[in-house]
Amino acid sequence: MEKRILPDFKSEAEEAKWWFDNQDELLKDFEQAAAEGRLGCGTAARLGGIPTTTIRFDPDDIALAREQASKRGLKYQTYLKMLVHEALVKAKT
Repeated sequence: MEKRILPDFKSEAEEAKWWFDNQDELLKDFEQAAAEGRLGCGTAARLGGIPTTTIRFDPDDIALAREQASKRGLKYQTYLKMLVHEALVKAKT
């Protein structure tokens, strides 16, 4: 099986549409990987050796992040990581 290459998305909506439109093919990929014993344990970040960073947040900010993340169906840590990434990219330009 060839490694699936994700397109460059112009927006979160475009990415969400791609994942929705391709869910059947992605499920087949997952089932094939499971049948071949190629599924690992943990996130791609942990498996990929991405460094871990500890940041202390105000409890009110964490509560707000949890609320906003929940509305998007995300874990709050993932949501915070996404926000930091977006801010860094925006500040870079």
